[in-house]
Amino acid sequence: MFDLHRLRLLRELKHRGTLAAVATALSYAPSSVSQQLSQLESEVGVKLLEPVGRRVRLAEQAEILVAHTEAVLERLERAEADIAASLSELTGTLRVASFQTAALALVPTALGLLRERHPRLRVHVTQLEPEKALPALQARDFDLVLAEEYPGNPTARPAGLEAEDLLDDPLHLATPTAADAAGPTAALRSLADHPWVLEPEGTAARHWALTLCRNAGFEPDVRFETTDLLLHLRLVEQRHAAAFLPRLVWNGGTPTVPLRELPRGQRTRRVLTVVRRGGSRHPAVEACRDALRHAVRTADGGSRSTGEADRA
Repeated sequence: MFDLHRLRLLRELKHRGTLAAVATALSYAPSSVSQQLSQLESEVGVKLLEPVGRRVRLAEQAEILVAHTEAVLERLERAEADIAASLSELTGTLRVASFQTAALALVPTALGLLRERHPRLRVHVTQLEPEKALPALQARDFDLVLAEEYPGNPTARPAGLEAEDLLDDPLHLATPTAADAAGPTAALRSLADHPWVLEPEGTAARHWALTLCRNAGFEPDVRFETTDLLLHLRLVEQRHAAAFLPRLVWNGGTPTVPLRELPRGQRTRRVLTVVRRGGSRHPAVEACRDALRHAVRTADGGSRSTGEADRA
């Protein structure tokens, strides 16, 4: 029978890419990881790793082993959930990753409810964009991720993850001054020569924003790039840039800049909670999702059920 610990190291190598990354993530020496994988090769009786320059890649037989390891770990995760559900009190640590606006608008309220209902549950929260958080969830660095999806730009979701809708967050064109243009597309075009602040290249938000501008007939003059939407807001407030801002930025408050409606079909982003397959039944995950739904219900009503804002 193959050693599960060594199989997990092989799985970690697939998801993290290098022996050094595996060693760092698991607090091992790289030589120890290499030795354990060599022993696994001896157990299996075939070469599992192929050198590619200074790195290694998984051989076909290694990929087969990783697929079976994923199934075993999913079953073990379900067993962990069943054990936790059998206990009278929720304990342990829940590791959550969230993008900025959800971390500001929803997470504190959810944490308050979790503290009240489950005082012995330790919740660890990291602010991290979905592009990095979802692979880290797959690699078991987190137990739950708050992610976002922009219209027509679903987030690339690694295999083995399950998502649940949390809310639809209305999106708006935020203008430095009140725009005179009548319709949504005309309002966009009126800012064709104005500086813009967008999220960095490689993010789903950036791809969505560029597509929106190009469909309106212009290439935005991107002067500022940041994932910090509070900085986006500040730049618009001080008339340095135009931006696309979600309703959660104001965290229940009154918008502080002129807002224009976006073209139909582009008016909301989806906010989701994502977990590993097999982990959704864990009581800590269920409790966190319930607390987040409570946080949405106690918000100011700016968020709507799925699809409603786009139909408005």
